[in-house]
Amino acid sequence: MHRFLRCAVILMTILAAPVIPPARAAEPVDLLLVLAADVSRSVDSVKFKLQREGYAAAIANGRVLDAIASGRNHRIAVLFMEWSGNGNQKVVIDWTAIDGPKAAQAFADQLLELPRAFADRTSISGGIDTAVAQFARAPFTAERQTIDVSGDGTNNAGRDVMQARDEALRLGITINGLVILSDTPMPWNPEHTNPPGGLTKYYRDNVTGGPGSFVVEAKDFGSFGEAIIKKMVAEIADATPAAGARTSIR
Repeated sequence: MHRFLRCAVILMTILAAPVIPPARAAEPVDLLLVLAADVSRSVDSVKFKLQREGYAAAIANGRVLDAIASGRNHRIAVLFMEWSGNGNQKVVIDWTAIDGPKAAQAFADQLLELPRAFADRTSISGGIDTAVAQFARAPFTAERQTIDVSGDGTNNAGRDVMQARDEALRLGITINGLVILSDTPMPWNPEHTNPPGGLTKYYRDNVTGGPGSFVVEAKDFGSFGEAIIKKMVAEIADATPAAGARTSIR
């Protein structure tokens, strides 16, 4: 009798236990891409608008969509974040699969509607660190993980940017740069936007890295849209220089 009761209790315990569904496998995409945009103080409201509109136009551009369609999985996953001073980083649009015009346009529309996150100093290192953390929580999987860092100045807050870059590279993440060149240096800190050797060289030496990494130049915020299209097409199609090469695309 006691044995019967014990069996009955065990059976009731098993039946009462919650049913845990099997873990859902991460969906495969051709690229995990973090778009990390500079919204520091040097990016005024006009520049901010041009930058947002440039990203929105690029994600829905026909050339970018053709590059996405040419991949093995015919889709990529994109996350858009903004960064500024140390501790000021925010995910604006979380991981989203882009697999055609409809998804791309929805992403673009949302990007144009959301408010600006910050307007502080320029911590490129903080932006990289936050971008790296997003890959671990992505509901997608891809052989390639890339961070797009766009900005108009040097790192002037947070930890050393080369340390942040090198840690990301050790994880197999590629970092590409989009520099927005400034014709007129800031009067109170001219070397921030116009460092010795130029901002492109600064990004190449301190920010970008990984197989095929590159830097794209936008002559000003007005030309940002075309620059980001060229950059995204190169990343998505993997139409970059040979592994290990580092260059500038103008």
